[in-house]
Amino acid sequence: MITDPVAVLVVLAAIVYVAVRLEERYRLAKSLGSALLGILTGMLLSNIGVLPGENEAYDFLVGPAVSVGIVLILFSVDVRTVISAGPRMLAAFGIGAVGTAAGAVVGGLMWSGAVGPETWKLSGQFAATYSGGGANFAAVGEALGTSPELFTAGIAADVIITAVWMTTCLAVPVVLARWNPQRARPEPEGLDAVAATASVDKDSLEQTLYASRRPMKLTDVAALVTLGIGTMWAAERIGELVPVLPDVLWLTTLALLLAQVPTVRRLAGSAVIGNYLVLLFLASNGARSVIANIVQVGPGVFYFAATVVAVHGVVIFGIGRLAGLELSTLAVASQANVGGPASAMAMASARGYTSKLLPGVAAGLLGYAFGNYSGYVIAQIMRGVLGG
Repeated sequence: MITDPVAVLVVLAAIVYVAVRLEERYRLAKSLGSALLGILTGMLLSNIGVLPGENEAYDFLVGPAVSVGIVLILFSVDVRTVISAGPRMLAAFGIGAVGTAAGAVVGGLMWSGAVGPETWKLSGQFAATYSGGGANFAAVGEALGTSPELFTAGIAADVIITAVWMTTCLAVPVVLARWNPQRARPEPEGLDAVAATASVDKDSLEQTLYASRRPMKLTDVAALVTLGIGTMWAAERIGELVPVLPDVLWLTTLALLLAQVPTVRRLAGSAVIGNYLVLLFLASNGARSVIANIVQVGPGVFYFAATVVAVHGVVIFGIGRLAGLELSTLAVASQANVGGPASAMAMASARGYTSKLLPGVAAGLLGYAFGNYSGYVIAQIMRGVLGG
């Protein structure tokens, strides 16, 4: 087993590289996405004994690395662009977020006896991760002080459920359409219209998370490192002065405010570097997901995660269809909720939903911010209900 932290980082970096290359070259890998491929590979290597379940490298990635990664991704979020990126997609994303919040509450009430006194913390973490992606699980868990045993069991459950839900979302539009054929699709609106009529759509997305809009210069990197670490430091200091809210909410808020400054948003490579750090973190999440952890803590954690996503699915596809939203929009929005922007992109690409690519990624980027707020609020609600 590889235990040296530097060697572990090398393996994780190799996992991310291979996952991204596979995503570029093969249709099946593209449908899964590099994030999910990295998670599953890390999970495989840890469960067969190549990588450890705990390591100093993981501690670094779950702390400063993922925090800076989230900040750098949020630097690319122009709130005005997100708002205009397809009202139908944002509506679907909002319905999905409500479903996730409801699932976190229902799951917490159902499985509190099996999970134990920290159920309220896990409610917040699942609400966060299934509103914007895996990075939020770590951010909210660190803010709430979740015990290491429950944290790693929660990661293992999250990895499995996320993989299952990706497969489900690929199948749902096809299966449901047989019983309830969609009416003629409504005309695209907002940025959907641009995406539906131009190949610039896909290029724009790749420029967001996979390639910079312009060549990256040393000054860009220097500015991004300064702003990224500086934002993390400022969030910690503000958190000490105003302890009512955890550091992660100040981190998110400061990053979003800086992102509205045109000079910051024009820095080349922000989302690319941020995405890479998040992919490294997700690969480490997979490595921490030793199945034995779920068995040791109890299957209640797995059932908890499954309940949250099941309620999310019923709400987004049930209410979404009643609201007249097409299945393709709901499937992509659900992946933006559960897996983040990369999963939304993978879902849209795999099913050929060209007009959903840009709005789906925009919604996923919004989820990086929204999930942290939602997770903290749900945790405090469940703390009051369950005690803790």
